[in-house]
Amino acid sequence: MQSEARKPAPVNPSRIVAKAEAVLGSAPRPIALHEPNFGPRERALVIETIDTGWVSSGGRFVDQFEQTVARYVGAKHGIAIVNGTAALHLALILAGVRSGDEVLVPTITFVATANAVRHANATPHFVDVSWKTLGIDADALDHHLQEAATMQGGVLVNSRTKRPIRGVVPMHAFGHPVDFDALQKVAAKYNLVIVEDAAEALGSQYVNTPCGSLGLCAALSFNGNKIVTTGGGGMIVTNDDALAVRARHISTTAKLPHAWEFLHDEVGYNYRLPNLNAALGCAQMERIDEFVTAKRNLAGRYIDAFAKSEDGTILAEPSGTRSNYWLNTLVLSSSNFAERDAVLSALHAARILARPVWTPMHLLPMYKELPRAPLPVAEDIHRRCINLPSSAALAARQ
Repeated sequence: MQSEARKPAPVNPSRIVAKAEAVLGSAPRPIALHEPNFGPRERALVIETIDTGWVSSGGRFVDQFEQTVARYVGAKHGIAIVNGTAALHLALILAGVRSGDEVLVPTITFVATANAVRHANATPHFVDVSWKTLGIDADALDHHLQEAATMQGGVLVNSRTKRPIRGVVPMHAFGHPVDFDALQKVAAKYNLVIVEDAAEALGSQYVNTPCGSLGLCAALSFNGNKIVTTGGGGMIVTNDDALAVRARHISTTAKLPHAWEFLHDEVGYNYRLPNLNAALGCAQMERIDEFVTAKRNLAGRYIDAFAKSEDGTILAEPSGTRSNYWLNTLVLSSSNFAERDAVLSALHAARILARPVWTPMHLLPMYKELPRAPLPVAEDIHRRCINLPSSAALAARQ
């Protein structure tokens, strides 16, 4: 009689806490998941906006911030927006997404990705992700579209809903670039526009190309927990001249230039970033290489600490990429919610404020009835992955 296959041993929360504490060293408790890092330069530029009175969407720091970020990601244009969700909303509209369309979105993402599609009056169509990147799995996507959609007059149409599938939004989860070459081939095959959700990937590179300059356009985020922050803020970056002109226009209430009249030629959006926030961003961008280096050093310590662990490993950057390691991800050896939550409880008891990955979009109440591919990898990731504290300042405290 053959013996039954041996089940993996349960993860040991105490061992995981000990390894995390060895990496985090003397950092004051509680240790947040991600914190901003400010210095005297940030204070000086923000005070300048207050002293001059240029605190709203006009002012020199808005232009400077746009140019600095666009240059950093290798794009011709940057349009500073009030937050990352609004930036993605506008990017989808500018890319040609229309009311009634479907847009392919990874189910493992922050809810803003799906929300932005809904804001554009389109429908998210959830697809599976890869264990290598935690981003869209191009092969799985291709297989799903072969089964679920047909080309009709150059437009991909969902065979069940009869809605056009207009585009795809790759999201670089936790700073790890998606396999963009593979995704681009699938997008070309089905005539899909690519709009990058690069909210977490400023400073990351795919085959020596910065994230944010891979698709037609991209949305960035500068929320308080991002690698560079403006408090709240976002940006559309693109190499398309016409798209950039239109982005500036409709994000500024579609107001036509005039010395005194308020003339608007279409429905626009009051989405421009204030100068006060942009001043903070300008100072932060002066330090972005410092932040990326520190975060990569911290990731290296986590990777080393868990290299021989039987409880789990740290997700490393995909081959051929350079990740900013915005958040470090512990992949547990057990695919079990109870064991995952036991680890989270132990970490929080030690005042290490870890978190699970986001609840997959297809499990949220407002999205559970929407179109989706088979999602086995995403559901496994949901059971097994935990984000550990990843602030750049933690590298200096070790």
